[in-house]
Amino acid sequence: MEPISFLDGRVTLYPGNCLDVLLALPENSLDSVVTDPPYHLTSIVKRFGGDNAAEAKEGQTGAFKRASTGFMGRTWDGGDIAFRPDVWRECLRVLKPGGYLLAFASTRGFGRMSVAIEDAGFITHPFIGWIFGSGFPKATRIKAEGYDGFRYGGQALKPAIEPIYMGQKPFEKGLSGTENILKWGTGALNIDGCRVGTDGARNNGRKVDSDIYGKMGPMERVDYGKGRWPANLIHDGSAEVLAAFPDAPGAQREVNDTFRPKTGTAVYGDYGPRPTVEPRGDAGSAARFFYQAKADSNDRIGSRHPTVKPVDLMQYLVRLVTPPGGTVLDPFAGTGTTGEAAWREGMNAILIERELEYQDDIAERMRLCLSGPDERAREIIKRKGAEPSEPAPLLEWGGQT
Repeated sequence: MEPISFLDGRVTLYPGNCLDVLLALPENSLDSVVTDPPYHLTSIVKRFGGDNAAEAKEGQTGAFKRASTGFMGRTWDGGDIAFRPDVWRECLRVLKPGGYLLAFASTRGFGRMSVAIEDAGFITHPFIGWIFGSGFPKATRIKAEGYDGFRYGGQALKPAIEPIYMGQKPFEKGLSGTENILKWGTGALNIDGCRVGTDGARNNGRKVDSDIYGKMGPMERVDYGKGRWPANLIHDGSAEVLAAFPDAPGAQREVNDTFRPKTGTAVYGDYGPRPTVEPRGDAGSAARFFYQAKADSNDRIGSRHPTVKPVDLMQYLVRLVTPPGGTVLDPFAGTGTTGEAAWREGMNAILIERELEYQDDIAERMRLCLSGPDERAREIIKRKGAEPSEPAPLLEWGGQT
C-alpha cells in the first residue's frame, strides 16, 4: 500500500510489514527510533503442549493457563520479530550516525530483545525503567498444609516496572562526538528539555572578601533552578510509588550559602574562587523524577488496543532523543501515539503498522490531534460504543503503543 500522509505531511503512515518498509527507506535518513514492539508473550505457547514439553494447563485454573493461550488472544503478539537482529539492523541502517533508539519491552523478553539489538550493531546504554503501582500479581495459591502464604506462577510477584531499552548508532567513523553532532545533528540528548522542575535557587555569585595582590574575579552565578537532571527512571506518580522514596533530595548541594575560595590567606599573583560546580537542582522528596501514569481514555481514543502508551510519556521520550525539528521512526506504531507525540513536539514521524484495525486507529488519532478537548472527548465516547472495558490490570503484559 502507498504511504498515507497526515497533519500537513508531518506524520506519514506506511501500512505493511515493518521489515518490508524499512528495506525501502534510505540510509542515514532518520534522527531517532522510539517504539513499542510486540512483547511476544504468546511465544510461551511454544514451551507447552508439544512433544517432551510441560503440560500447558492444569485444569480450568492452572497457573499457566492464561499465558499458554496467548496475550488476550492477540495474534500480533506472537512470533519473534522483536527478537530478530535483522529488523534492528534495518533500524540501524536508516538512523543517522549517533541516533538513539528507545524500545519498550516486557521484563521477560527484555534480555532477548536487548541481545538482538546489540547484535544488530547498536551501542547499549543503561535502560530506562518506568515504574508503577497499578500492577496486579497473578499467582496460584498452594492448597496444601504448611504452604499458607506461598504462591507460584508466571507473575507471582506484583509487576511494577516496564523496561525501555536505550541504544545508539555509533558515530561516523573518524569523527569525534562533537564533529558527528555538528555534521549529522544526532548523537546528543536533550537534557535541559527533559529536566524535572524544582522550586528554583541560585548561588550568590558574590566576590570573595580577602586582602590580596593581583586579580580576583567574582564567582560565576549558576542557575540550577531550571530543574533536576533527567534520570533513567520514570514513575507513575501514584501514592504507592511515591511512598517508596525518602523525603530527601539526595544530591550535591552548596557548601554553606556560597562556594568558598581556594585559600583564605593573602597571596601574590592570580587569586580565584573554587572551580564552579553545578548542583543537580534537587529539592524535596527523592521521587523528583519525570512521572506519567498509565494511559487514560484520552490516550486510548476509544481503541481496543490493550497496551496503548500515554502521549505525554511518548512526548518526553521523543523530546529526549530527537533533535528539534527532527524525524522519529516507529516501526511498530500501534495506535500512533509516537506520531501524535512527535507532532506535538514540533517534529515529524514515520509510522509503520501492519494491522488494519490499528491503521484505522492511527487515522482517527491524527484527525483528533486537530480537535479541541471537548470534541475529542465526544468522539472518543462515540467511538468506544459497546467495546469491552479497559483491561488496566493487563497493561504490564503488552507491547506496541
